[in-house]
Amino acid sequence: MTLNDRIFASVFPPPSEVAIPTPAATPVLGSSGFGESFGSQHASQTGIESGAAEQINWDRAWHTATTYLSLPDEPISTDHDERTLRARWIKPVYTETHDALEYVLSEESRGRQIRKANNCDDLLRWYFEEVVLKHYTEHALPGLIQSLVNDAIPDALFQIGKKLHIIQSIYLQPLRDPLVQILGKSGKANIQRFEVDLHGLFTRTLPQKLVTENLAGFFKKQCSLILVDVENQGKQSQQSISPDVHRRTLHLVQNLQSVGLAGYQAQRIFAEVMSDTLSLYIKSTFVGQWSSPSPVVDQLRDWIENRFSRFIVEILASMKDPNTDTSHELTKVTHTDVERWQEMGVNKLGALRTDELFSVVVDWDESRGAIEDLKRYVTVPSSRTHLTSTFSSVVSHRLLQPGASTTEILQVYISIIRAFTALDPKGVLLDRVARPIRRYLRERDDTVTIVVGGLLADPEDEPGAGDALLELALEMSKSNSLKTDDDADNGELDFDDMNWMPDPVDAGPEYKKSKNSDVIGSLISLFDSKDVFVKEFQNILGERLLKKEYDFDKEIRVLELLKLRFGEAPLQACEVMLRDILDSRRVDTFIHKDQQLNLDDFEPKLHTRILSHLFWPSLHSETFFIPPEITSLQSRYATGFETLKQSRKLTWLHALGQVTVTLDFEDRTVSEEVQTWQASVIYAFQPSPSDDPSTPVSRTYSYLSSNLQITDSLLHNALTFWIGKLVLKQTSPSPSSPTYTVIEHLSSDPAAQEGTTTAALAAQAAHESAATSAATQAAVLSEHEVAQEKMEVYKQYVVGMLTNGGAMPLQQIVMMLKLTVPGGFPFGNEELKGIRH
Repeated sequence: MTLNDRIFASVFPPPSEVAIPTPAATPVLGSSGFGESFGSQHASQTGIESGAAEQINWDRAWHTATTYLSLPDEPISTDHDERTLRARWIKPVYTETHDALEYVLSEESRGRQIRKANNCDDLLRWYFEEVVLKHYTEHALPGLIQSLVNDAIPDALFQIGKKLHIIQSIYLQPLRDPLVQILGKSGKANIQRFEVDLHGLFTRTLPQKLVTENLAGFFKKQCSLILVDVENQGKQSQQSISPDVHRRTLHLVQNLQSVGLAGYQAQRIFAEVMSDTLSLYIKSTFVGQWSSPSPVVDQLRDWIENRFSRFIVEILASMKDPNTDTSHELTKVTHTDVERWQEMGVNKLGALRTDELFSVVVDWDESRGAIEDLKRYVTVPSSRTHLTSTFSSVVSHRLLQPGASTTEILQVYISIIRAFTALDPKGVLLDRVARPIRRYLRERDDTVTIVVGGLLADPEDEPGAGDALLELALEMSKSNSLKTDDDADNGELDFDDMNWMPDPVDAGPEYKKSKNSDVIGSLISLFDSKDVFVKEFQNILGERLLKKEYDFDKEIRVLELLKLRFGEAPLQACEVMLRDILDSRRVDTFIHKDQQLNLDDFEPKLHTRILSHLFWPSLHSETFFIPPEITSLQSRYATGFETLKQSRKLTWLHALGQVTVTLDFEDRTVSEEVQTWQASVIYAFQPSPSDDPSTPVSRTYSYLSSNLQITDSLLHNALTFWIGKLVLKQTSPSPSSPTYTVIEHLSSDPAAQEGTTTAALAAQAAHESAATSAATQAAVLSEHEVAQEKMEVYKQYVVGMLTNGGAMPLQQIVMMLKLTVPGGFPFGNEELKGIRH
């Protein structure tokens, strides 16, 4: 272009392909020149011409600059390669364009100095507001929102990051080189400010909810692949997947950071996801890992330091904005941060172990490692409170229910004592969780019976056999002594104890360590009154003394240990009971020698146990027919006893005896150890002279009942027992008086023969189970049985009152019975109604 053409073009610009962004304003020729006062008389024609020329130069430079910065009215396609995009969207900077940009932007140019105080002619602001904002809103934003809505996670973020990176490059490219060349350092600062405005535009216009969901989903998926799932895969899979996942993750984060989407919001989302990932890793890796010694805490700390923290450092480094100083502080990771994350992991592990604590207690002591992990957790009052409240809630929901047997509850309670003692030797945590369990156990009627039975159980029995609480027997066999209450209380005040420690700060006002110091002491102290425990111990001890032979080492040891706790006075009756059994052997030997009993091998042998009536609990005293051979031996035995103990007399308790019976049949011999009434019933089937020798002996139910003078319950019990042993069979199903017959030949009896086959084992087992239950009937009367025995006495009182006084209200009868009956009337109105009927 020649000089004339340039002059002509400056006055009459040629048409352009792009619409003129700014109008070519016509200068006011009467304006003052640069440096001249307004309306000065000295305003020369030269000054007027220079002001107009400067305005024309500014307008032409502005027009050239805005034409260069304008963008085509079409979307930016991200499917093309970089060369195609640069050819379509990036314009070359010619000398004329460079001069125009320098005139409009440089602070040293004449036009910029004239308009120094005028902010309206800011080319960068015009470019952002008139070009970038319009183009982004109309052509870029709809496609970005569509990608967020339709694409799956994390593909949506990859698409968004790619698109925004290209869009930002195109928006910044027209400014990057010219501004740096023209303005130098200030040009870089202007580009940075423009880039910040772009990031704000991207962040504010994209739907926050969709961006947050995509960021959270992306971080969760990538963290799961890198930190959690890889742990469960083979080494080859880890080698092949982990580097690719790392590179893709870091690349995306860098893209998001370069377009402003990895700022504070993304860092907050990343922190939440990392916290969830830490919880997920702990649950998926360490759940159910309870072996001892526990390596879990050390493994967790090592994983956090070498993998978890390193991954955070890599992500935060990718989020770092090099243009700002504050981002360096936000993304800086120190050793203190790593330690804090390790403590966070230990707390999350403690929360997991707290949720597992009930299962840990049930599986004790194979789960000792979990308690070792919890020791690292329960170091502050808040965590201790969380553990006890959570565990108490689970125990109430899963254990303290009517569906759980008392034995099961006691077994779990014993495990709780052991586990919590290992967790907190001071006993504060155990004191908190044990209170509702102890309160619930006091409400169970059979708690004392099971506890005492457990103390006297045989440790050699198989676990789970019956309802015996074998844990107590094992615990009793380990311990050598039980502390008395006074000793336990004074143990905390031992001034010579150099290891003494004060009670924990979270101990309650009623805290007392001695109450739950050991398993046996805790169970014995369940009841505030020791009379309940001692009475039940006396009943069970009497039962065992009457059932066992002369080996009572276990009972003697338990009695001595209980005397240390309760004293000798409450257990005096138990002492007499034990001495009776031990003395009975000596007395029995003397009477046999004195009366010359059991000298004949064919004569029945009789041995007794002589009990002091006043010191033993109420015993079964049912009477029934005793064979003459046994009656004769009892008479001779009583004579010998009166000779030895002249001031005493024997009263025979037939229902408590045990008999070894041998039955000879034509094809077999049956030998059983049975109760005395069972022996009397089978003795009634002895052949009599009136019986036909060619047929098996048969007896009717009514015959047995009248001749044996036995109660229906004992008779039915004995018949069931012998039927189960295939000695008797029912031959007449008459409901009023069935007939029972001896089975002489198993081979001749179809039912008996069937009973010996495998097909009938189930039925035979059922009979034998009933027989076994009958054979082990308790010798000591229960409270209900004692009350029922006294019911006849109360009935006579009631009949006498109604006979003498006529009809009376129910409440008046109860009041009079409480006044007249020795020891009080133990029944209420409902039980009294039964007496009246």
